[in-house]
Amino acid sequence: MNYREFGKTGRSVSDVGFGAWAIGGSWGDVSETDARAALNAALDAGTTFIDTADVYGDGRSERIIADVLKERGGERPFVATKAGRRLSPHVSEGYNKENLVSFVDRSLGNLATDCLDLVQLHCPPTEVYYRPDVFEALESFIKAGKIRSYGVSVEKVEEGLKAIEYPGVASVQIIYNIFRQRPADLFFREAKRRGVAVIVRVPLASGLLTGKMNAQTTFAADDHRAFNRNGEAFDKGETFSGVPYDVALEVVEDIRRLVPGDVTMAQFALRWILMNEAVSTVIPGAKNADQAHANALGSSLAAISPSAMEKLKAIYESRIASHVHQIW
Repeated sequence: MNYREFGKTGRSVSDVGFGAWAIGGSWGDVSETDARAALNAALDAGTTFIDTADVYGDGRSERIIADVLKERGGERPFVATKAGRRLSPHVSEGYNKENLVSFVDRSLGNLATDCLDLVQLHCPPTEVYYRPDVFEALESFIKAGKIRSYGVSVEKVEEGLKAIEYPGVASVQIIYNIFRQRPADLFFREAKRRGVAVIVRVPLASGLLTGKMNAQTTFAADDHRAFNRNGEAFDKGETFSGVPYDVALEVVEDIRRLVPGDVTMAQFALRWILMNEAVSTVIPGAKNADQAHANALGSSLAAISPSAMEKLKAIYESRIASHVHQIW
């Protein structure tokens, strides 16, 4: 495992982290036994960054993380959580200090800690990024000793650019993968210039970039890949990166030809993300120990050749960009 500086926090984290959405919910049935095994496998492989949220399984993900870390003992990894999506309706006005306090306190209890490493606003409405009072509230949580740092999880590049105008924002979580290349155009440069950590989510495009799906693949009714393809429950860019499923399957076959024979497509896709030095950590999810262990190996792969990188960029520009580039 390799490690990178996490922005201006003074801490370093594993460049391949652990995304804990799948062990919470909305990815089909994942038993608690498998969830715990997946997290343990990631930690055994040297992972020191875990990303979760208060809504993943209504706190199930946070509680599993707390239990596993208590059992393991030793130095605690960096645990990031998110707040805001418990609001119903999910509107800008709900992002007030009173509600945020309740969310933070709930996560403190779920994660069994006195102070949260990082709290991220969880893909709030765009208007929130234009409300200094929200970020002032987050500053007050640092002063109160409830959190060490705060950041944002964004849907759009423009939201990320606005967020990092606030000097206290320590990190931005954003979708970036072979199917979603726009963040590298401007946002990454600005984040690096300002010392803001970048957390990359949806690195495998909801599993498409594992190369294991086809037109006959089916998903459980409670899996977002079944119920959110058109954004029925939340932003459609979170599911298959917003790329039409049939188009994505065709492009995956083009990508497959560039993957070296001794690595998996998933590992190759993770290494592609880590080729950008602005990325602090990438957070693939895992539903079992084998997936978590395989993901961790993506950290130590050799660099992707310049010619392969150019071909991947060309594939994106000719086949994918028209579906996603100007939306997110």
